[in-house]
Amino acid sequence: MKSRGRRHVHQVFADFSVTACCEMVSSDSEMSWSDIFSHPLWPFCTALLALVVHLQRRVRWNPKACTVSLKGKTALVTGANTGIGKFIALDFAHRGARVILACRSESRGAAAVKEIREKTGNSDVHLRLVDLSSLDSVRDFAKGVLEEEKALHILVNNAGASGLPRQITKDGFDVSFATNHLGPFLLTSLLLELMKRSAPARIVTVSSANHKNGQMDFKHFHGENLTYYFDKVYNNTKLHNIICTNEFARRLQGTGVAANSVHPGFVMTEVMRHYPLVFRWIFNIIGVFFLKSPEQGAVSSIYCAVAEEIEGITGKYFDSDCSLALPAPLARDAALAVKDFEVCERLTLKVGFS
Repeated sequence: MKSRGRRHVHQVFADFSVTACCEMVSSDSEMSWSDIFSHPLWPFCTALLALVVHLQRRVRWNPKACTVSLKGKTALVTGANTGIGKFIALDFAHRGARVILACRSESRGAAAVKEIREKTGNSDVHLRLVDLSSLDSVRDFAKGVLEEEKALHILVNNAGASGLPRQITKDGFDVSFATNHLGPFLLTSLLLELMKRSAPARIVTVSSANHKNGQMDFKHFHGENLTYYFDKVYNNTKLHNIICTNEFARRLQGTGVAANSVHPGFVMTEVMRHYPLVFRWIFNIIGVFFLKSPEQGAVSSIYCAVAEEIEGITGKYFDSDCSLALPAPLARDAALAVKDFEVCERLTLKVGFS
């Protein structure tokens, strides 16, 4: 209720400021830009807009005020060489965890490890390479983790990409679905037994509010019936993320392993690096004023990974201010979740470790 009330206040402020600005402009159709900027209402509208932006970026939970220690715990974060993932890993390292950065780029991953070690003084931060779009790579990665790690207490499925061009992987899957969903699904499945032995443990899947615009069609996995336009494919993968995370949670009841999904907010990250330059330029300009920083975007994931007050809560969806929220109706369909999970199992687990 508090979250909905806060969003309502934000909208009232936004509507009022827009109305005021429109009235300011319409009061004189011949008004020049210099007249607008010198108008008495201009500072007022600017202040209102600044307040709206400030409220949008606020969250109710501050990770720096959370004293939870992760000493003796092991955490794994995918896509941790940049953006949200790096700040999640940085937080875990500050808390004393053994942190594994699961990255595709060795050079960028090594740079992130060096930076995190220097900033936290925690030398127990390590890089392991994985390409989530390749099931063989995921299997090799998981095999290495199982052979080298005695425990795994936190798994954050953070890696993802939007705007990838149409491409079919060697496994026969659309590259966006492989990267954003099937790869993380397989990784989670292969690490479950280790997490059960490490319980209490938590799985956090970074989804998006855009899942509400997603569609369900199992032919999408193979690149069929897809519309490659802006983030349409991305939205579909984010819907699958929540559905399968909920089913993981149901199947893990009683094991001490919780599984939740989160919306990080609308964040200035490299998620749009595959879009045309002009769209990235517009996104970056707008983002300076209205979007969260990657550090702010990491908060909801960190909350779901460490907050004591949600111990035992599983199968839920959290929004960007760390509040429980209702996902789209499709994401709450229990029968669909079972079917989706079984399809993903069939597609990814038909071949075990080599």
